[in-house]
Amino acid sequence: MGHGETKQGSTDVTHRGFERSNAWQTRLHRAVPGGAHTYARGADQYPLGMAPVLTRGLGARVWDADDNAYVEYGMGLRAITLGHAYAPVVEAVRETLNQGVSFSRPTVFEAQAAEDFLRTVPTAEMVKFAKNGSDVTTAALRLARAVTGRTMVAVCHQPFFSTDDWFIGTTEMNAGIPKTATAEVVRFNYNDLGSLTALFEQYPGEIACVIMEAASAAAEPAPGFLESVRALCTNHGALLVFDEIITGFRWSRAGAQAVYGVTPDLSCWGKAMGNGFAIAALAGKRAYMERGGLRTDDPRTFLLSTTNGPEAVGLAAFRAVVQAYRDDAPVHAMEAAGRRLADAVAIATAEHDVGEYIRTIGRPSCLTFTSLGPDGQPSQAYRALLLQELLRRGVLGQSFVISAAHTAADIEVTVDAVRGAAEIYRRALDAGSTEEFLVGPPVAPALRSLAAPRRIR
Repeated sequence: MGHGETKQGSTDVTHRGFERSNAWQTRLHRAVPGGAHTYARGADQYPLGMAPVLTRGLGARVWDADDNAYVEYGMGLRAITLGHAYAPVVEAVRETLNQGVSFSRPTVFEAQAAEDFLRTVPTAEMVKFAKNGSDVTTAALRLARAVTGRTMVAVCHQPFFSTDDWFIGTTEMNAGIPKTATAEVVRFNYNDLGSLTALFEQYPGEIACVIMEAASAAAEPAPGFLESVRALCTNHGALLVFDEIITGFRWSRAGAQAVYGVTPDLSCWGKAMGNGFAIAALAGKRAYMERGGLRTDDPRTFLLSTTNGPEAVGLAAFRAVVQAYRDDAPVHAMEAAGRRLADAVAIATAEHDVGEYIRTIGRPSCLTFTSLGPDGQPSQAYRALLLQELLRRGVLGQSFVISAAHTAADIEVTVDAVRGAAEIYRRALDAGSTEEFLVGPPVAPALRSLAAPRRIR
């Protein structure tokens, strides 16, 4: 048995090392640029030689190639809310496989899934499915530009919106992207209405849309902020686009817009709507969405047209997720478990006097944690140390983003791991450096211009 697998609720941890994971990681680096298909999953995001290569998952637990078991957080980059291998979703997909998954005409299943979505998100009037969040955010911008006849886009300073040039060109990792791709992208700050107001004043009649997350893992909207953004867009003839790719089915089944009571013109969905299966969606007002269809007198917009957007596996997973969210029970479970975890972590870190350095932040259903150095500033070295010590104690995660599958036993394992990690963290703080405690160099930001001078095993 892997550690943590001895019996239900066991907190005993016997780590077997990373020999097989490292061997598989070497093979991945030889075959796949970066050794992973998502930069956030890269080995450089973990302590050197301690990046588990996984083989399976069940509920909130995952196992690696060395048969180590972990309580996982982040849950598939926030895509898993119901737990790994959630039986109703798996069964729905299995049944669908026997009927074929991709055809040359629309299926009854597509209409049913679309109707399910519109019942779940009543502020939307039409929806179109795709396979990833980048495609739907880019489609939203294209549609907003077509509707308004404008080309400028106001983008909130938030972590991520798309792999497409209009966004990646604004990051440090912008090699290969012409400056023209971002020439008409302007930025404003979250919870800073003045910064957005200034853009509308600087570019009167030029901004096609405002795209933003209504909330993020790090910040809730200040009172009146979202309402004021909505009013600004309406008054200046710009569309408001909410990125619900993380918040959808994590803040509520109807997204952050339902929680805060502010309706966008368009919204973008993904991640948890398939509980790990690939599906995304662009939704919005009929008057705008019809621009991409056949029932319009306006010039048609190439909205979304993908071979695999409506394939039946993703739609089946989505429909099963909708059933699980009939009363938002998964959200309530995540929020309750997240609050228990945050409270227990605060107690555990206080025991070693590191509560000011390691703190949980964000909404209970989407917690992250800080890793501050002796100067009280975010530190990649101390983050690596924290990740290292959590891994050694059976916890895998770049955050504390939870799922409805996390049990009291999972939280107990986590808090025990935090308690042990906090002791090492305190010693490193007292030493003023992680040098004696951290194996290898610090972790690095995923989106950066140069690869770090780091040995790849």
